[in-house]
Amino acid sequence: MTSSLRIIAVANQKGGVGKTTTSVNLATALAACGRRVLLVDFDPQGNASTGLGVDEDDRAANSYRLVTGEVTAKTAIQKSNVAGLDIIAAVVDLSAAEIELTTIDRREFRLADALQSIAAGYDYIIIDCPPSLGLLTVNALCAAQSVLVPLQCEFYALEGLSQLMRTIASVQGDLNRRLAMQGIVLTMYDSRNKLSEQVANDVRTHLGNLVYNTVIPRNVRVSEAPSFGQPVLIYDLNCAGSKAYIALAAELLEQEKEAA
Repeated sequence: MTSSLRIIAVANQKGGVGKTTTSVNLATALAACGRRVLLVDFDPQGNASTGLGVDEDDRAANSYRLVTGEVTAKTAIQKSNVAGLDIIAAVVDLSAAEIELTTIDRREFRLADALQSIAAGYDYIIIDCPPSLGLLTVNALCAAQSVLVPLQCEFYALEGLSQLMRTIASVQGDLNRRLAMQGIVLTMYDSRNKLSEQVANDVRTHLGNLVYNTVIPRNVRVSEAPSFGQPVLIYDLNCAGSKAYIALAAELLEQEKEAA
């Protein structure tokens, strides 16, 4: 891998926490900042692909065929509808890879190995993980240098996080020693809801500097954008959700600069 490339896995085994929305819009914001970005849709639901306007008929070369060795990364990459942002799309067949990979050599490293050949072409590779802690997520964690965790501002937010942290620690210990925590981003924050504020305070109390200052609000424009095959930054640049993802990208870039 090139020294300047950052590979970030966006992971949370709970569904509905804003994981794909964060993957798509963070990747878009980084591209808007002039970075060369690849988004790997590694969720069998394929929502990131849909959210970037990739029609299901245009996904013949996809992340499932990539990890099973049927196509190369170069073949699987396609342009998205965002300048500077490429994508490797996903199809529902990817769910079968959880079983198929169990009998393949280097089963945890199929994605890492596949991305080696195209690493020089990008500044960032963002991997949108499935909402599980199975072999696909382990592949993403073995390919990545860091993990970004979207955490919904709801009552059980911290409960699921401990399980994810154990998986990350296990991968760090056994498979990928360079893996680090990129940070935790609070999503679906509702300023009118006392619970959102309480959860945000609890998470910051428990996890301190791991939590980004930027909070992603509940925002109808963010919810509408995928149905138009667009990131919210393209759909409505001036809405609260877009401004939050731009702020998150700026915070991440500043974090990278300080770490350099």
